[in-house]
Amino acid sequence: MTIITTQGTTRPEPADAREQINRPILSRRSLRNLLGFLWLLDGALQLQSFMFTSGFAHQIIDPAAAGQPWFVAGPVRWNADLIGHHPAVFNAGFAGVQLALGVGLLVPRLCRWAIAASVVWAGGVWYLGEGLGGLAGGHATALIGAPGAALLYLVLALAAWPPVGQPEPEGPAHAPVPPPTWIGRVWGALWIGFAVLNLLPGNGPASTIDDQLATNGSMAPAWLASFDRWVGSGVHSMGKGAGVLVVGLELAIGLAAWQQRRLRRPAIWTGIVLTGVYWAAGQSFGELFSGQATDPNTGPLLVLIGLAALSTTPRPSTVVARHHSAREFRWRSALHADVA
Repeated sequence: MTIITTQGTTRPEPADAREQINRPILSRRSLRNLLGFLWLLDGALQLQSFMFTSGFAHQIIDPAAAGQPWFVAGPVRWNADLIGHHPAVFNAGFAGVQLALGVGLLVPRLCRWAIAASVVWAGGVWYLGEGLGGLAGGHATALIGAPGAALLYLVLALAAWPPVGQPEPEGPAHAPVPPPTWIGRVWGALWIGFAVLNLLPGNGPASTIDDQLATNGSMAPAWLASFDRWVGSGVHSMGKGAGVLVVGLELAIGLAAWQQRRLRRPAIWTGIVLTGVYWAAGQSFGELFSGQATDPNTGPLLVLIGLAALSTTPRPSTVVARHHSAREFRWRSALHADVA
């Protein structure tokens, strides 16, 4: 709330103007609801018939250990072997947990418990199911799903935590609460990290990007494979410039998120658009219709983090509105003092 003090008088900014200026794009409650729907989607995907077979352990979990150091590969392979012996039992439990997390996030009185549980669950999935998103192997990029969907679930759950002291999270009597301000720095750190990943020896050449797109296109439906080939041909024609462009763009998006100037909002929107390209060309929309998807991959989750970061970034019009509002109150206060 803006308070204007002039010649001993204190006048609050009008409630309607205050509400218009402070309304976030994405409140914590809406973030919890969206996160709940994503967990319900994951639970529904876990109920696919393929997941109740040993293929879930050996074709989805076990490959996450490939090319990883021992402290990642060992636990992932142990987890895959354990699930592979009783896939139906374990998978039914996994589906039940994720559906319960989704329902809990949608119920205001249960959301705190659901958030805490989702943090623990997502952390376990990121390590034992995703192999830390492949980060330790040195070949992961944002294009193919780094840093892992489970880690982004964890970040979003922490950002959706209701404010301390609020009895009923954003009930009818409460104004929308924006996400915490640290989410903008997380967004920036992610994109700087993406740039660093592309600079690693195994990811640097443009041919690597082209190969990743070609691999994804070979497994995508025909209508999506043509898009992958089109993007891949563009990367191939640019040669080394493609890698430089991707790194420069990711680095610029990340650095802009760490400051509050005019470039921050355009940079975040650019990152959201680029995320959409990655989700389509590098992740095949999470392969949701393949019958073997366990989550939508990182695309939608990264978009949510971007929208949450935008919700903590002042709009240019907001700054102007606050300036005019403050000037009007000072003028009225001065006029009132002269008349008195």
